[in-house]
Formats: sequence, structure tokens, C-alpha cells
Amino acid sequence: MISFVIALIVLIGGYFIYGAIVEKIFGTDSTRKTPAYTMRDDVDYMPLPTWKVFLIQFLNIAGLGPIFGAIMGVMFGPAAFIWIVVGTIFAGAVHDFISGAISLRARGMSLPEIVGNELGSGIKQVMRVFSLLLMILVGAVFVSQPADLIASMTPESLDRIFWVVVIFVYYMLATVLPIDKLIGNFYPIFGFALLFMAVGILGVIIFGDYTLNIDFTQGLQSHHPKGLPIFPMMFVSIACGAISGFHATQSPMMARCLKNEKLARPIFYGAMVAEGIVALIWAAAAIAFTGGYEQLASYMAEHNNSAGVLVNDISMSWLGTFGGILALFGVVAAPITSGDTALRSARLIAADFLHYNQSSIAKRLIISVPIFAAAFGIMMIDFSVLWRYFAWCNQTLAVFTLWAITVYLARHKKAYIITLIPAMFMTVVSVSYILFAPTPEGFGLSYPIAVGSGITVAIVLLGLFFNYINRINNGKLKREFDY
Repeated sequence: MISFVIALIVLIGGYFIYGAIVEKIFGTDSTRKTPAYTMRDDVDYMPLPTWKVFLIQFLNIAGLGPIFGAIMGVMFGPAAFIWIVVGTIFAGAVHDFISGAISLRARGMSLPEIVGNELGSGIKQVMRVFSLLLMILVGAVFVSQPADLIASMTPESLDRIFWVVVIFVYYMLATVLPIDKLIGNFYPIFGFALLFMAVGILGVIIFGDYTLNIDFTQGLQSHHPKGLPIFPMMFVSIACGAISGFHATQSPMMARCLKNEKLARPIFYGAMVAEGIVALIWAAAAIAFTGGYEQLASYMAEHNNSAGVLVNDISMSWLGTFGGILALFGVVAAPITSGDTALRSARLIAADFLHYNQSSIAKRLIISVPIFAAAFGIMMIDFSVLWRYFAWCNQTLAVFTLWAITVYLARHKKAYIITLIPAMFMTVVSVSYILFAPTPEGFGLSYPIAVGSGITVAIVLLGLFFNYINRINNGKLKREFDY
């Protein structure tokens, strides 16, 4: 229990100490007018109350990630708690804050444009396609899962197809309506509920009659029932609870609604720390509820490795009927609120690279209808293999983002070391994972070759980074855009 409390304190302290350092390095300016005012269109650009922006950002980036990811990640052992804390403070929150702050300073520019402006036009084209497809994939998958669950709890006449249509219609409305209509009104409620749920679970862990034995005394070896190594597997399993590339695709939505640049740290860095806290709580809850790492592995095996079943059992057992309601929110509302903003982000990404004004609903529909059609078509495909690539794609997106913001900091003569180290580390993670993971998920190469290749790629990218920065500083590389 003491280790868990220390981890919580360090995580919260990270916001106030390291978060302040990162903010000073970036150099937020309270006198700058934000895009909410300079580009206000009352659709995507408009000032919103800070508390509301925080809750929307929190739910945008959270969803089921800090719950399911933390539960699956803690099966690797106590190393999961260290990664959630260290990863959140030094990687995830820095990634979210700087990418969000750059978007805020660059007229609410979407992620592919930011990455492309820093890493070159070729990378920009790749990022446009990669990000757009990833957003459509997220939107499609987060229709099917909630629809299946709701259908199982409603009369047979309200079958899966009925709920797919209902959820998809909601997605369409959330994508094209002004940000303050559906998302601005519903998200704060859902975000508060997700935080309230975590606080209730935390109270039971600390004050309830449960033993939380994180057990660092036996070292940091893997406890995974399949014997999977901690590196790189755990660092992909725990994505949203430590670092996630998906976050950087969501931040531009809120960058277009912030009233002041000084709010970037509480919104972007702060929301990521809040997500890390939720992940830490659920990782601890999984251990406390089942009794230990081995017991957790047995429980998951008995329930077909369904984190959703464990979430429901913990909520009902610890929080009663009200907990059951919150559990329903966790496995239904959370993915829905990730799916709708994913499709909205897809619209913004497409509109940005097409330079297509979105002030009228007709123009928004011109961009959105093909996105809806693609998402609906993807829903008809079997995702059993395809979805397994999402976690890796998510972390690979974080790699691109980290290298891009490292270039940004270097160009502006700022301490780029704060993003360079996470960029190199996540490069090794991403490359090692896809090479080591068994087929069809990965290439199934031997562990030494996979990790060695990851390290080699990171070193090569480091050399390219220094060469790129030298060319820019020496005037040999012309930049088309700056901010």
C-alpha cells in the first residue's frame, strides 16, 4: 500500500514540478490571442469554459484506455506501476502538452500538418493518410463494441443492428454539429463520472479491507502468464495510461477552444496526469481485488481475458448498484466518446490538408460523408486481427509526434532533450514490438534481433535528427511555415 500511495504522490507532484519545467521550456505566452478568438467560427473554433475543456480533453484521451490497458499491463508485474508513473510524467504528458501547445500556437492545426511541417512534406503525406485511417478505424470499432453490449441487455427487438444505427447517427451528429452542442454538453458529465468512478475505487483500495501487495521485493521480472517479456510488450499494452499517439490527434480540438495559452499545461499536461492516476488506480484495483499477479492471471484466463468482466465485478462488488451503473458507463459510454471524437478529428484532419472551410454544415457534410461511408464499410470487416494492430499503430503515432516536437524545440533553441529521450525510447519500443510480436500480429523474429533492430533504428534516427537540424540552422533547408 505504501508503494501505491508514493506512486500517486509522485504522479501528482510531477504535474506541479516537471510540468512547470516543461511549460517554461516551451514558453507559453498569456498575451497571445488564441485561435478560439482569432479564428472563431462557432463551429470548431470558440472559447469554452476551462473546466469544460479539461473534462472534454480528459474523456477524449481516456475512454477505456486507462482502465483496460492498465489491467492488461499490470499482468506483467510491478513494473507496470513504475511505467505508468514515469511514462506519464516524462513521456505522455510532455507529448500531449507540447503537441497541444504547438497546435494552439499554430491556429489549431491538426497533428499531420504539425508533424509534416517539422519532418518534411513526405512525412506529412504519410501522416495524413495514417492518421485519417486510424481515426476512421477507431470510430468504426467503437460502434461495434458498445452496440454488442447494449444489445445483450435490451429486448431482442432492439438488436445489434438497431444500436449500431443509433450510435452511428449520434457519431454523425457529433461530427458535424458545433463543438458546444453535443460534445460540449455531454462530455463534461461523462468525464466527471469517469473521475468519480476512479475516486470511489481509490477510496476502497485505501480504506477498505483489502491487501495491496505490489511487491517490488522480487524484482521487476515479468509475471505475464504467457511469459511475455516486459520490454517491449508491456509498453504497448499500457498505452493511454502512460503515452498514446491518439492523444495528439485529439488535442487540436481543444486547442481551438482554449481562452489563454497559459491554460495549455492544466489542460494537456494535466489531463494526461489525470489519466495516469486513473490507470494507476485500476492497476492497483486489479491486484487488490484478485489477490495478486498470479491470481489475476487465473481470473483473466477464466473469463476469456476480458478486462470488461473484471471492471464490472470490481465495480459491483466495491461500489454496489451505483457501481454497476458506473461500470455500464465505463464499457459503453467511454468507447462511444472516443469514437465520435475520432470521426470529428478525421473531419478536421481532412479539412486541414484540403484547406476546405468548415463554417457551413453543407461543407462539413462534404468532408464527413466519405468518412462516414468508410467507417461504415470497415464495420463490416472482421476486426479480430486488424484491431490488434491498433495498439502498435497508436505507439508508432506517438513516435512520429515525439520526433516532430523534438525538431520544433531544437529549431527554437529550446531544451529538446525533454522530448528526444522519450522519442528514442518509444522508437525502440515500437520497432522491437512489431518485429518480436508473433505472427500475424508481428514478424515473430527472435528477441535479440528485434530489440537490436529497435536500438539501431533509434540511433539512425538520432543521426538524421542532428543532420536535419544542422541543415535548418545553416539555411540549407527552407521552411514553408513557422509559428
